[in-house]
Amino acid sequence: MQSKFEMSMMGELTFFLGLQVKQLKDGTFISQTKYTRDLMKKFGMKRKSLVKIPMNTSAKIDMDTEGKTVDQTRYRALIGSLLYLTASRPDITYDVGVCARFQSAPKESHMTAAKRILRYLKGSHGVGLWYPKEGGFKLVGYLDSDYVGCRVDKKSTSGTCQMLGNRLISWFSKKQNSIAISTAEAEYIAAGSCCAQVLWMRQH
Repeated sequence: MQSKFEMSMMGELTFFLGLQVKQLKDGTFISQTKYTRDLMKKFGMKRKSLVKIPMNTSAKIDMDTEGKTVDQTRYRALIGSLLYLTASRPDITYDVGVCARFQSAPKESHMTAAKRILRYLKGSHGVGLWYPKEGGFKLVGYLDSDYVGCRVDKKSTSGTCQMLGNRLISWFSKKQNSIAISTAEAEYIAAGSCCAQVLWMRQH
């Protein structure tokens, strides 16, 4: 009884490991608004202009061997912070993953791409995950791939997400282990990853 009493005294959960939790009558909203605002301040983005998408779709990031080198520690700190933010922001998962590939020798172009993600977040810092109480419990998976999206090793990237009803419960963006020789093969590999995740979730 003492343990139960102590738990009740804690009150409603509102903040957990950097995640802000807002519990409403019709569902729960999870975000990292404060964390995002702190990032803006830490990396000097408070006066920077906003962008509508986190990465320029026409630009292909590569090793940039002739580019100007930037501080590796600061770049890794930025990438680490952005990776943590993907806990509630699946919309930046792919873009952060691309920038994370160049942590061993970051160049100015890589830092610019990473900071563009911050400029996108600046205009959408209140975005998060909404988990309504209603909506059923049908498990559905979605997938996509970018054929030969990486200019460095010509590998494609798989992206998948899983929905329980209309609640997003799992997602990832990962470079494929092998080089796909066609769009169909890249999509097939992505489908395999998605199905494996769904099957694992059904068993657990």
